[in-house]
Amino acid sequence: MSLGFSVEELLPRARAGGVLKMGLSALGEAEWLHPAPDLPLRAAAFDAYPDSVQLLPEADEPADELAGMLGVAGGLEGAARSAWEDMCLLLPQADSGTYRLVGAAVAFPTDWHPRDKIGLPLAAIHAPIHGYAAQLARGVDHFMATLQPGRIFGRCNWFVSPAPALRWIADAPPERAFAHVTPANAGKTLFIRSERQTLRRLPQTGAILFTIGVYVAPLGTLSTASHARLMQALETLPADELGRRGAAHYAGALAGFCRNRAD
Repeated sequence: MSLGFSVEELLPRARAGGVLKMGLSALGEAEWLHPAPDLPLRAAAFDAYPDSVQLLPEADEPADELAGMLGVAGGLEGAARSAWEDMCLLLPQADSGTYRLVGAAVAFPTDWHPRDKIGLPLAAIHAPIHGYAAQLARGVDHFMATLQPGRIFGRCNWFVSPAPALRWIADAPPERAFAHVTPANAGKTLFIRSERQTLRRLPQTGAILFTIGVYVAPLGTLSTASHARLMQALETLPADELGRRGAAHYAGALAGFCRNRAD
């Protein structure tokens, strides 16, 4: 099963609870980026939020390499404006080999600001994710160190948000953000957000490119299979991770809507 380009297609491949895993799928070149991006929407987001692009000096060369691969000008920002996917560049630190974020062009963030993450190593970037250090950090570091040029891998995740915006920065605590959600209206007031992420090594500079394609759908538009998947995940994710996602403030409404829909 390949990775699609919609919430409905991505949810079956996303984490449904249990131990953290990278959950990688090998992708062909034709599966790498969204085939029909809405470029005016991308341009509007970058124009409205100039700080969506953050670059360290060492990102210049790989950014130019990436733009050349895509046949565009403008370095990392030009590359990200030419595709649906946000794009991040990572390079290893000379002393430790640990990869850190050296460039980010992120029009549609999922509750993070590139300015807060630029320059950080992977462990620090993922510190808020419950279990990352113990369950996933070593495997991610090994994958990054051994990824070969020409190989493309993808993975996906999911979140529940109280808004349909592609650019989602939480501006209220979850108890307030989800206060309006009930089992009766959850189909229209809860939105399932999935990131389709890919990783590949640039052949000339050796930098790793991490892309993030964001897809959002109202809960009520998804299939009963997707509803069951979400309910299973909310029942099996660790308590700390559920807390990070604010699940206590929407899980009951989501489950109630899904059960009513299934009846």
